[in-house]
Amino acid sequence: MLRNLDLAKILFLDIETVPEEEKYEALSATRKSLWEQKSAYQRKEEQTPEDFYARAGIWAEFGKIVCISVGFFDTSTSDRSFRIKSFSGEETHLLTQFKQLCDEHFYLKTHLLCAHNGKEFDFPYLARRMVIHGIELPQALNLFGKKPWEVPHLDTLQLWKFGDYKHYTSLALLTEILGIPSPKDDIDGSDVARVYYEEKNLPRIVRYCEKDVLSLAQVILRFIRKPLLKEDQIVWLSE
Repeated sequence: MLRNLDLAKILFLDIETVPEEEKYEALSATRKSLWEQKSAYQRKEEQTPEDFYARAGIWAEFGKIVCISVGFFDTSTSDRSFRIKSFSGEETHLLTQFKQLCDEHFYLKTHLLCAHNGKEFDFPYLARRMVIHGIELPQALNLFGKKPWEVPHLDTLQLWKFGDYKHYTSLALLTEILGIPSPKDDIDGSDVARVYYEEKNLPRIVRYCEKDVLSLAQVILRFIRKPLLKEDQIVWLSE
């Protein structure tokens, strides 16, 4: 139950993704055909597969991860600091770094991964991209043979749904209604691909991703009725 949640056992995370290729034209003929089939159910009648390619990053088969930001509570001292770290850049490298973190520090059955809409997006996306790159899955993402109650995943969207499967609430909306201070960002999720490919400003994306991880932790604190983190309790770590 949430009231027994051990904050020190949770790895909070968020990922940012972009289309695997900058332009639709760079896809092979086979991939173009497969993209047309994959995106058909979401495209409007007037949209071509090429028009819709800007959204390819939301599918692990046609996108890639450019940043993984994580956060964890350090409860060893009285100030209960929250440490935020990011892995960014080349996908194989950042996935390997993330796996190493999980294998060394978040590998017990009592450990949890936490994300907003993580069960539908972040967790399967990470696992699929690891399989694509031939990277062994960390225990926290290896769900083969596990019963639903054995899956070590915590999803703030699922918590907020309270069993309502039709309901979707963004992390931004959730922080607003819960009275959580949210830093004003100059980009949102729809800007990430443009900032990555056109501006080539990866640090801007990393900062945006890290702020979501902080918001995620604050939401969990609201759920368990604990004081929110203050600025002097947040530690921004470099890779």
